[in-house]
Amino acid sequence: MTEELKQLLENLKLRACAARFEEMLIAAEAAGTPIATFVTQLMRIEWEGRQEEALKRRIRTARFPEEWTLESFPFKIQTGIKERQIRTLAQLDFIPKAENIVLIGETGVGKTGLLTGLARKAAQNGYRVLFIKAQDLFDEMYASLADRSTRRLLRSLARVDVLLIDELGYLNIKTEQTNIFFKLMEERHHRRPTLISTNLPFAAWQDFLGNPALTKALLSRVRERCHTFIIDGPCLRPQTG
Repeated sequence: MTEELKQLLENLKLRACAARFEEMLIAAEAAGTPIATFVTQLMRIEWEGRQEEALKRRIRTARFPEEWTLESFPFKIQTGIKERQIRTLAQLDFIPKAENIVLIGETGVGKTGLLTGLARKAAQNGYRVLFIKAQDLFDEMYASLADRSTRRLLRSLARVDVLLIDELGYLNIKTEQTNIFFKLMEERHHRRPTLISTNLPFAAWQDFLGNPALTKALLSRVRERCHTFIIDGPCLRPQTG
């Protein structure tokens, strides 16, 4: 009967149950555990296993570049931003409210680490997250014009619960890319939050995007529901020479 039950668990893809079944059955028999309690314990093992696998999958598909977390961020060194402000955002209320987060500052001040830490919190709480470098994003946008997959690309990006666009402003872009970027932000507007790290103050986005009218319309959407932080603090990267 035990072997038959283990096989049934395998067939039903209750893998965590199957892996721990024999061990837990021996312990339950030794302790005189009631059947209902034993089944509950077994199902809890399966549930926890599935939750763990789902988290690993979300972290993997998020494509984080590093293992950055808010717990490891050196807030005592980076005095350009208050830890309390970031901890408040880490409660993730900005996600259901579709509020954007924009971190502005020079290279090396920790913008990517902070946003990645927030995005990782979101993934740990069941949200679908995607980290993408601005250069890669705009390259994908431009490439989508060639095979006419722009609509599919926008639909995919618009559905992500939390989209993190890193290093916006360190590149030159074409008019077509600006147009697609505007469409992306328009589709996410009031629906899902976008996290952006950039070296450019909002006033300089027009020079970067190249279209004054479109930039004004885009910024009105980005900033309408937005937590903006200007990090005017020390560089966190080791200095050589």
